[in-house]
Amino acid sequence: MDELELKYGCNPNQKPAKVFMKKGELPFKVLNGKPGYINLLDAMNSWQLVRELKAATDLPAAASFKHVSPAGAAVAVPLTDILQQVYFVEGIQLSPIATAYIRARGADRMSSYGDFVALSDECDAQTASFLKREVSDGIIAPSYSAAALEILKTKRKGNYLILQMDPDYVPEALERKQVFGVWFEQKRNDIAITADCLNKIPTKNKTMTLEAKRDLLIALITLKYTQSNSVCYTSNGQAIGIGAGQQSRVHCTRLAGSKADNWHLRQSPQVLSLPFREDVRRPDRDNAIDVYISDEYMDLLQDDNWQRVFTEKPAVFTKEEKIAWLQNIHGICLGSDAFFPFGDNIERAHKSGVTYIAQTGGSIRDDNVIETCDKYGMTMAMTGIRLFHH
Repeated sequence: MDELELKYGCNPNQKPAKVFMKKGELPFKVLNGKPGYINLLDAMNSWQLVRELKAATDLPAAASFKHVSPAGAAVAVPLTDILQQVYFVEGIQLSPIATAYIRARGADRMSSYGDFVALSDECDAQTASFLKREVSDGIIAPSYSAAALEILKTKRKGNYLILQMDPDYVPEALERKQVFGVWFEQKRNDIAITADCLNKIPTKNKTMTLEAKRDLLIALITLKYTQSNSVCYTSNGQAIGIGAGQQSRVHCTRLAGSKADNWHLRQSPQVLSLPFREDVRRPDRDNAIDVYISDEYMDLLQDDNWQRVFTEKPAVFTKEEKIAWLQNIHGICLGSDAFFPFGDNIERAHKSGVTYIAQTGGSIRDDNVIETCDKYGMTMAMTGIRLFHH
């Protein structure tokens, strides 16, 4: 039996803790650092996600995980000039795998703070250099260049967790876990998410571009490894808003929609022209941008708090200005890990510029959901595939 002792389980009081294989060897090698229980949960889930994203799109893929759900996921679609500025990589020629990770982390930079990284392809020196300047707990990839490994080993005072995954590893068909002394067993969710699942389109508008199909597949595969209930907004090769672990589906749609809105607002002229002080670190810039976008900005203006991050006091980003900016957004994709029970989800999705939807279907109110999509000219596919993940 191959086993690896861990520092502790989910919490420091949960000792002893280990991972092990009853048959064969563990499918990963620890190249640096000491893995924790949650690190490995993130690693095993995120590796599956990026592996399937690459298989579905034939593009290098990356994911940024926190607490066993993705904060972001993406494939290697070149960045626009504006996104280069938003993601702090202006004027840099990026490798495909670096592009994928920069997009994945850029989906929700606040949530990605202290993330676990997954790459579908070899980690190169450029990706490692970008990652070195970010706050991150660890990484899993099929291989590393010698230069990338050297760079990553300097992170976290030499304790950065680096895992090398066996890309040929195939798990057993059945998976098991124990909860409160009771064993659970089920067939592993090995269903392949392909473009074929987007063929059933009950809405009047049946137009679906190749880019929309790609982005819907990204949403669905991301949801396959997101704690349920969950929905995912995607655009131009990446997740832009993920709502995970909510008891109500409309709350998922609202949560993910607000994240997608923030992602778009970060690209507005008001945000791009913010006069940051040169000594302000990237995490502090991210926090300040989120505050600036939110209604809490008025608090930042009080008592000259703005001077901690800005060289001069920025004008208030008014509610009317934010609404006007978001009204120009369209062509966004939305995936759901199960059916939409009511049309209110579609109403909320419309506010965030959604044009294309993929959901399971099968609700007794499917007619209402379809009717709401038709109201806004949306294209919706019913996949017939539920993607709950716990």
